[in-house]
Amino acid sequence: MSMRIKSVVKVMNFYSLLRVDSSKRKAEKYFGYEQAVREFIDNILNNKNLILDKKMIKMNDKGRELNIYIANDLGFCGSFNSNINEVLRQDKESDKIIIGKKIAKDKLYANVLLSMTKDEYFESNEQINKIMFESIKNKTYKSINLIYNHYYNVSRIERVKEQILPLEKTKTRKEEYQDDFAVEGNINSILLNIIALYLGYEIKVAVENSYASENIMRQMITKESLKKIDEIEEEKAREERKERNMKSLKKQLDNINKMNLNS
Repeated sequence: MSMRIKSVVKVMNFYSLLRVDSSKRKAEKYFGYEQAVREFIDNILNNKNLILDKKMIKMNDKGRELNIYIANDLGFCGSFNSNINEVLRQDKESDKIIIGKKIAKDKLYANVLLSMTKDEYFESNEQINKIMFESIKNKTYKSINLIYNHYYNVSRIERVKEQILPLEKTKTRKEEYQDDFAVEGNINSILLNIIALYLGYEIKVAVENSYASENIMRQMITKESLKKIDEIEEEKAREERKERNMKSLKKQLDNINKMNLNS
């Protein structure tokens, strides 16, 4: 029975490592897209050749926050979900989007706009993109934030709250872009769509990073479980050796007693 459990845990450990590597590559890819889109947004916002309604992208100072909570779908990874739930329980006012099957059910909390598993998010994130676009267009919120477990390295995973809107000024931002644009349609509407695209990539980076984090945690726990299984098996082997030695000793004593009786 223990050998069967050990085999299952080894498989879990192996696949967790594979998922970490895959998620890191995807997060890096989406981060590259995100940076390119962000630079393009800066180019539009700060271009002297374009006439923009800057009020269009201002946030609503009197609005509430939109918090996007990212947990996990799978179990066997310790306090990963409770770390996020701790913030969620205290969040009474904001609107919420929840990604992750194991996180608290949306019916337990007010103002949940959308709740989905990570698998559902990977398959389709159009609903989130629509919420992003409408919230920018209608100036619904004062800020949009991501709350998730961020993977830095195998020994450092931390819960973060990252603001993705309003947009922060980029460190490499030029004061005044001078590129010429040939624009078909309303540049303000185009900019809204591009910002929504940028936010979509921000969320994808966070989801993939969170996925790497949960699998690192699962890998660490399965590694510890394998160590415990080895210790249990070793203890069992010692007990079996002890029992065999006792039986052997008893047999030898019985033989000696028989020889004494016969003599």
